Amino acid sequence: MAFTVLLTEDDAALRCGLRELFEREGYAVVQAASAREAREKLTDSIDLIVLDVTLPDGDGVELCRTWRAAGVRQNILFLTAKDEEFDVVRALDAGGNDYVTKPFRMMELLSRMRALLRRAEAAGAPEDRGGIEIDSERMQVRKDGQVVALTLTEYRILAALTQRRGVMPRERLLEALWDDGGKYIDDNTLSVHMSRLREKIGAEHIRTIRGVGYQWQD
Repeated sequence: MAFTVLLTEDDAALRCGLRELFEREGYAVVQAASAREAREKLTDSIDLIVLDVTLPDGDGVELCRTWRAAGVRQNILFLTAKDEEFDVVRALDAGGNDYVTKPFRMMELLSRMRALLRRAEAAGAPEDRGGIEIDSERMQVRKDGQVVALTLTEYRILAALTQRRGVMPRERLLEALWDDGGKYIDDNTLSVHMSRLREKIGAEHIRTIRGVGYQWQD
């Protein structure tokens, strides 16, 4: 089955290049150069939205937020030059599913798109894990009904831990982060992300197995 991508990008040259790339990969592409066009062209036939943050008539993050409030369920991958953690968190909090910064590697972008489409096919209703609600379709986490502002790496750590039964060795967790995100995460960086994740969702949910790794606790 051919997936359909709504490509919203105001840079005509980049939009044309991405359209050609996506079509070579077998995707059907619907193009939009503005927030207005994106709103008009979003239909149930769209499987994935690739969305620029800075648009000539609005903010892509606010467009995403509006769509989510209206019940739009398609995965949204942000494509933007803004790479500060604040910008990433803001986009994910608005309902974005992933975030790729310019300049980017074409193969990494395609990999991220395939990952989102696989998740969309496998996703079901949000899962409750001991009071932590995990919405894999939107890549969002809620605690006590409130969205928890996780970075993309923190979300992937959480997802890896909750999807595994038993102990997750540190080496396997590092491999999972590398395979999924395409960015190198070393052992010390993992410890920092783990500490921040515990602060946000509650340290009681992540048990350290000394010398081995971590285990999720409902």
